[in-house]
Amino acid sequence: MRVKGSTPTRNRRKKVLKLAKGYFGSKHALYRTAHEQVMHSLKYSYIGRKQTKREMRKLWIARINAACRMYDLSYSKFMHGLKLANITMNRKMLSEVAIHDEAAFKDLVDIAKKQLEA
Repeated sequence: MRVKGSTPTRNRRKKVLKLAKGYFGSKHALYRTAHEQVMHSLKYSYIGRKQTKREMRKLWIARINAACRMYDLSYSKFMHGLKLANITMNRKMLSEVAIHDEAAFKDLVDIAKKQLEA
């Protein structure tokens, strides 16, 4: 007796085709190509979520470095000075301060410089 593709099979295929909606060519219509593409797409989206975090951190560091160099200090020395001063502020917030509140960032740079000299 052969197994006929019934409700579960149809539902599983419909779910994949629904995820493949909007894909080009046969990738949105034929189950096999749609399934391949959906698997790749899910993998790419997982990888992309990790890469976004990396890229944002790189951006924040570049912004902090640019702001520090206006006050003749490198990024690494600035971060080391903050660590010595027990200032725990994440890079996202430091970059926001550097962009929007120049006076507060200058105070942080002065604190870091003072700690490095001591």
